[in-house]
Amino acid sequence: MLDAVVVGAGPNGLTAAVELARRGFSVAVFEARDTVGGGARTEELTLPGFRHDPCSAAHPLGINSPAFRDLPLERYGLQWLHAPLPMAHPFPDGSAAVLSRSVGETAASFGARDAGAYRRLVERFLPHWDTLARDFMSLPLTALPRDPVTLARFGLVGLPPSTWLMRRFRDEKAKTLFAGLVAHVMAPLGGFATGAIGMVFALAAHARGWPVARGGSQAISDALAALLKDLGGTVHTDYEVKRLDDLPPARAYVFDTSPTALARIAGLGGHYAGYRYGPGVFKIDYALDGPVPWTAEAPRTAGTVQIGADSAEIGAALNAASREGRAPDAPFLITTQPSVADPTRAPEGKHVFWAYGHVPNGWTGDLTDAIERQLERFAPGFRDRVLARATAGPPELAARNANYVGGDIASGAVSGLQLLLRPKLSLFPYGTPHPAVYICSSATPPGPGVHGMSGHNAAKAVWRRLRQT
Repeated sequence: MLDAVVVGAGPNGLTAAVELARRGFSVAVFEARDTVGGGARTEELTLPGFRHDPCSAAHPLGINSPAFRDLPLERYGLQWLHAPLPMAHPFPDGSAAVLSRSVGETAASFGARDAGAYRRLVERFLPHWDTLARDFMSLPLTALPRDPVTLARFGLVGLPPSTWLMRRFRDEKAKTLFAGLVAHVMAPLGGFATGAIGMVFALAAHARGWPVARGGSQAISDALAALLKDLGGTVHTDYEVKRLDDLPPARAYVFDTSPTALARIAGLGGHYAGYRYGPGVFKIDYALDGPVPWTAEAPRTAGTVQIGADSAEIGAALNAASREGRAPDAPFLITTQPSVADPTRAPEGKHVFWAYGHVPNGWTGDLTDAIERQLERFAPGFRDRVLARATAGPPELAARNANYVGGDIASGAVSGLQLLLRPKLSLFPYGTPHPAVYICSSATPPGPGVHGMSGHNAAKAVWRRLRQT
């Protein structure tokens, strides 16, 4: 009998398996697709030689993850590459704000009236970032923080809505960039604790940047899988699990799946009936004949570029998708330019690029024209650079990754109490009514992103129980 079986070979499932194997437990991972990866994959979606990330591409949480930093992933091929700028946010007048490794450069891009306010906001937390990140991403509520004073101070700033925090700024550049940071998790700007979301992304950039993985996000998953095999674990692909009986006998079963799928497979009935899924996204992967022709200079050297004319436009786009049940007329876009940092991702002189906008969960329309209109506002002539495009709306994203229910790449709404307490209002979110069944996906704290911490935290709960029995 195995000690643990993990269902789903995404970053969280693989991290959970690695953490258990490191402690001497026998582990096997079962994955429905023919390769490992989950939300960290790389594929040729458009033309030969153009290597795209179907989901996550930039990894501010990955390089800052306590779980990943504690593992020798570089030994197994993972290499972080940095664009000159982590992120830029262009404006219709041809200017841009930036999120740089340098707090000073970032503050200066906001203008004289807001530079001091931004410095005061982030500089008090930046020296404590490593401890704060570990506390923020650790077991929720039941774990003793390593620096309770700093965590409490961070909570005073971050727990109110981001709209409150943005009142510290007088001009639109700082407000707009910060609104865009919050929108990365598809949370309405006025929601509980959305200030913390923006702060985490900003601090992560200043601490270690927003890198890409050399060769693509698949390198993260491949490194985890290779480490697991060296630790004695096994990975079985092309193995769809429909019932617990499909799996070999084990002392614990750990699911890197949606709560909905877990309830169906493990026979938990309506245990997760109250779990809410958030808006979906419509994503386009591009093969380009050259770099994106941004009007502003800063986005030309940025790994990630946010697109939204001002904070009001960003807020309206989020509300349309999450509350009004319609696609926004002017979608807020998150775009990445992996080949700025990693030229190996495309043939010489060519580029890969992706962009997505928010749409209602399960939406079946086509947002291509609206996305490209937005891109043309800030990069005139963009369409002329397009060699090929691969589009994916909510149905296609859910087919690629079953955890993206209705196209929700956050694996559950990141709003209200569900931002912090997911998938249930519980002090032990990784456990289930079945004593041997656990959940470790992004539907558990600390939530979405390629960071492996949900898997790390769930594994801790599993190994504690296994050692007691």
